[in-house]
Amino acid sequence: MLSFAAAIFFLLITPGPGVLSAAGVGAAYGLRSGWRYVLGLAIGNNLVALAVITGLAAVMLANPIIRTLLLFASTGFLIYLAIRIAFSGSKIGFISTKNEPGFKEGILLQLINPKAYAVNTFLFSGFPLFDESYFIEAGLKLLIYNIIWFPIHLLWVWFGVSIRKLDLPAQTQRLINFIMAGLLIVVASLALWSVN
Repeated sequence: MLSFAAAIFFLLITPGPGVLSAAGVGAAYGLRSGWRYVLGLAIGNNLVALAVITGLAAVMLANPIIRTLLLFASTGFLIYLAIRIAFSGSKIGFISTKNEPGFKEGILLQLINPKAYAVNTFLFSGFPLFDESYFIEAGLKLLIYNIIWFPIHLLWVWFGVSIRKLDLPAQTQRLINFIMAGLLIVVASLALWSVN
């Protein structure tokens, strides 16, 4: 059980679309908006987990057309997000849109987020806890997963809010934007590279 919890922790603290966008919403719109967005991410993540647990994700992703559409939708979104971040100027803007991202956007992001499917598949297909009952194991894993998932994502929101309050010099803010954009491009590139 400890190895399962450790795997969750290390998989979730790495930059991916969910945590980077949570930090971005915190930086751009504040704590309350960040919490609302993270609640949407959580619902979306649990929907992905249920799709993995029930086998629906395997059936969907076995279809090359659906898999390709999801890959290009998520990669396109990540590249779009990276461009918006990189060219948001000298103001830290992990995410910069006119309409405040909220609950619905959080759900939608997770449903097309390749990292969400990969992480959930890895966690729910590995780390056997109860050989005698798949449902007890899946329920326990969901509980542990969410207990770790929420604080990590709220921490990223807090990180975004904290950076916003620092009032860093314009050049430093521009550098942070380019680093965050670069990380999203790396994530998108890895997703595309994994197809080969």
